[in-house]
Amino acid sequence: MDKFGEGHTLRPAQSLMSAPKHAPVEQTPAELGFSMPAEWEKHEATWLAWPHHPTDWPGKLDTIRWVYTELVRKIAPGETVRLLVESRTEAQLARRYLKRAGADLHRVEFILCPTNRSWTRDSGPIFVKRTRPRPETAIVHFHFNAWAKYRDWRKDTRVPEVAARLLGKRLFDAQWGGKKFVLEGGGIEVNGRGTLLTTEECYLDPKVQVRNPGLGRKDIEAALKAYLGVTNIFWLAKGPLGDDTHGHIDDICRFVDRKTLVLVREKNPKDPNYRRLEENWERISDLRLEDGSKPTVVELPMPAPLYFDGYRLPASYANFYFANAALLVPTFNDPADRIALGTLAELVKDRPVVGIHAVDLVLGFGTLHCLTQQQPA
Repeated sequence: MDKFGEGHTLRPAQSLMSAPKHAPVEQTPAELGFSMPAEWEKHEATWLAWPHHPTDWPGKLDTIRWVYTELVRKIAPGETVRLLVESRTEAQLARRYLKRAGADLHRVEFILCPTNRSWTRDSGPIFVKRTRPRPETAIVHFHFNAWAKYRDWRKDTRVPEVAARLLGKRLFDAQWGGKKFVLEGGGIEVNGRGTLLTTEECYLDPKVQVRNPGLGRKDIEAALKAYLGVTNIFWLAKGPLGDDTHGHIDDICRFVDRKTLVLVREKNPKDPNYRRLEENWERISDLRLEDGSKPTVVELPMPAPLYFDGYRLPASYANFYFANAALLVPTFNDPADRIALGTLAELVKDRPVVGIHAVDLVLGFGTLHCLTQQQPA
């Protein structure tokens, strides 16, 4: 490990990628008492990957770097930021941007780890936690494969291994039916007490972006219970148009506490999203939490349609991120920004609700939640 500038470190995680693999853990996280905490529970760190893939944000990569500086500036007051970088050169570049933006570099840890893209929610380490026999966090390797859509994912899929070695954490190798089990962090939403939400469009479509060929609802539910320690799973239908993940839940429905969730709604009946999202509202009345109680469901608006080069973009206020220091909410230069921020501020009282401009971010088909991954304390 070598020092990299004042107050922070460049960890050579790249060299760890060729190290011997962890011995496989034979028992599942659930069998050992692990489960996935809620996002609003206290973090040790947030993981990000410095943007470098130019086709994710056509013509706007430099703009996106400045959006990242704002993300880091808002997250760092409450926790460490673990920032994956492609090279020492990229680390120097990121440091210059962050310094000019006034981010606290003492709270940023640069980790040398090549990635294909920067969507850390889906390719980064997904953490589980237990309190007995002693407090411990571990990582589940869910074998990211670029949403079963793109060919360049082999660097991304190794990030959980790198993180486990770097942190000295136990690594669970997600397997089901004798095969690697594929899951993305943006495809699941938990309340930290046993309930998990996901969508049929994402994980049960038999033809489009099939993550786990041959596995049906029962198998997928069994794998989720085994590796995330959940006990109660509820399936919504579809996500908004433009989402190249094919229905990630983090653009649709999110918990804000263990018994309250927000669900996006399109009010314009002429909008193609209207019928898609109304089906989720029809289903949500059947949701019961792990204790059998009915949750409080609060409506979150949708912004007006955003397009780039003729493509509809998946702009959604549900793609917010709980950091220790703030709830960060994407905004879209839209009148509904005020409604979304106000709605969330009424629900989340323990930290400030802060808007982050995301019109440029969403060109990459994702925003704040898609870029971040929490590491629980």
